[in-house]
Amino acid sequence: MMIQTIRSKFHQRFGGEPLMVRSPGRVNLIGEHTDYNEGYVLPASIDRAVIFAIAPRNNDQCRMYSADLNQVFETRLGSLEKSEMRWPNYLLGVVDQLLKAGAALKGFDVVFGGDIPIAAGLSSSAAIEGGLAFALNEIFNLHIDKLTLVKLAQKAENEFVGVHCGIMDQFINLFGKEHRLLLLDCRSLEFEYVPFERNDLRIVLCDTQVKRELASSEYNVRRQQCETGVKLLQKHGGCIRSLRDVSLNMLERHRLEFDPIVYKRCEYVVRENARVLEACNDLKRGDFAEFGRKMFESHAGLRDDYQVSSSELDLLVEIASQAHGVLGARMMGAGFGGCTINVVEESHVQEFSRIVSDEYCKRLGGYVKLYITNIKPGTAALK
Repeated sequence: MMIQTIRSKFHQRFGGEPLMVRSPGRVNLIGEHTDYNEGYVLPASIDRAVIFAIAPRNNDQCRMYSADLNQVFETRLGSLEKSEMRWPNYLLGVVDQLLKAGAALKGFDVVFGGDIPIAAGLSSSAAIEGGLAFALNEIFNLHIDKLTLVKLAQKAENEFVGVHCGIMDQFINLFGKEHRLLLLDCRSLEFEYVPFERNDLRIVLCDTQVKRELASSEYNVRRQQCETGVKLLQKHGGCIRSLRDVSLNMLERHRLEFDPIVYKRCEYVVRENARVLEACNDLKRGDFAEFGRKMFESHAGLRDDYQVSSSELDLLVEIASQAHGVLGARMMGAGFGGCTINVVEESHVQEFSRIVSDEYCKRLGGYVKLYITNIKPGTAALK
């Protein structure tokens, strides 16, 4: 339905037959705040997506239409400037990076829209960036490999949009596979696919709808605290570039030299990195119960040691821990709001949804949004 709607809007506005591209949102099952510490993450692309209808032009004019916002933006390749409308910047940043890379671009017409909720932590921004990068690569036969497109999409957000995100969101957007999680080494960008093949499980996201007002400033503080810990340990020699290179034994040996808060931050990251690798082994053995237990452990670390959770997120995880059919739950993303991610047996999803909604309303007086998702492939052209 959504695909037909986007195609129809393209026909109405621009005419002709466009290339259709599906670009998904993402979840991260485990591995939070590890990416900027050169650690491991375990994301998946999901069934919520942005759909693009796009066609090349014979001049340098770029015409863009956001179907969800019913807004138009037009520019030319030679005069790219930031827009106060904000949404065009995610597209313009990609065009800007392609031009800087020397790509032989012309203008284009594009209509896009989708069902990824905004500001819920499902990375609608990477879906827009990755989707357009893929689409332009296709319609202009640029022959750019996927990893280069990933890096280009990340730089678009870093440099043009001005958000200093890591590479995970763009990576899983373009490399995602159905029924697979992607274990990504954020230092080397080496990756492997990890099976997630129980058909009776659903990933349920519970959105607090609390705006993450502290997330940006506290994110910078956490980065600084991790870097402080690394500098302290570097004084003792060894090849330590980031917390990725630090073991728990090493941390404990030098504990008295640490500020207690900095120590807690570093300990969480070291434990979380190990947890991701252990969780992958659980999945390879088909031990979903143990995998779920590690999700709960991850949340406890984010709550108590990294201290980026919130009362709303903690309540949702507490409710999940007592509900039938829930294997694991934790906060997902930067923290201080946004979503929890829950692995729930399909037969209990309806009951879980009701309990979460009722308990959250009763105890906090708020309304929680729920999104039931499945793991689907990364960005691709639609046949």
